[in-house]
Amino acid sequence: MRTWEFEVKSASLIRIAVVAGFIVLIELLCRSGIIPASVLIPPSAMFTHGVDLLRGGKFDHDIVTSLLNIVAASIVSVLLGFALGLGIHALPSVRRSIEPLLSSYYAIPTFIFYPVFIVILGIGSLPIIAIAVMLSVVTMITATLNGLDRIPRALHKSAQVMRLSRWRSAIYIKLPATLPYLFTGVKLSVAYAFIGVIASEFILSGSGIGYAIGYAYNNFQNDDMYSLMLFVLVLVTLVNVVLNRIDQRFQARRRR
Repeated sequence: MRTWEFEVKSASLIRIAVVAGFIVLIELLCRSGIIPASVLIPPSAMFTHGVDLLRGGKFDHDIVTSLLNIVAASIVSVLLGFALGLGIHALPSVRRSIEPLLSSYYAIPTFIFYPVFIVILGIGSLPIIAIAVMLSVVTMITATLNGLDRIPRALHKSAQVMRLSRWRSAIYIKLPATLPYLFTGVKLSVAYAFIGVIASEFILSGSGIGYAIGYAYNNFQNDDMYSLMLFVLVLVTLVNVVLNRIDQRFQARRRR
């Protein structure tokens, strides 16, 4: 157990060192003029300009719009993926038919469906959320199936010995046993929701962080563009750090 915790901490320190080294390298290349300011501005300039943007509230509406879309897509993906995973697991014949499709699902470019979503759902947040859900729901389905498959037989026998009903068995035995796997699906669903929403806003929206980045790029506003990109990177990193900490707790519990 201690060895696993030490390996996790060592990996975290190595990641931090690599990221810090990369940032310092980019900063030096920009400051020395090797990378022109018209191509890339120093990370320190991105940060200071980003702080000014947040204080001034220039992109508050875009940030709130994107965050609401991401939260909505994440919740729908997790709940829908969990429900579909339960249903597919309960029907072996259906699972045999669907599993090959799930394994090749990400070979399909999801964004080709955006004209269909615009026709059906109109222009606004709904088609963006729909694309993000399409992109992230399969990871939750797969995680649910994986978790249900890995419930130890001893737990099933314990439920039978205690004569638990199907619902009590699911709540008190199956759900706790599958939580580490389910949370892996949650973590991936959130990550894909970020990708789906931000990317969709480039082509589907008149607001949002993705739209603001595209607008800044088209109008040669490098300061705004890179600062918004840095904001997204920092936000995603913070969310991943929180989710990884929770995931590590679940994994540690599973190893006991």
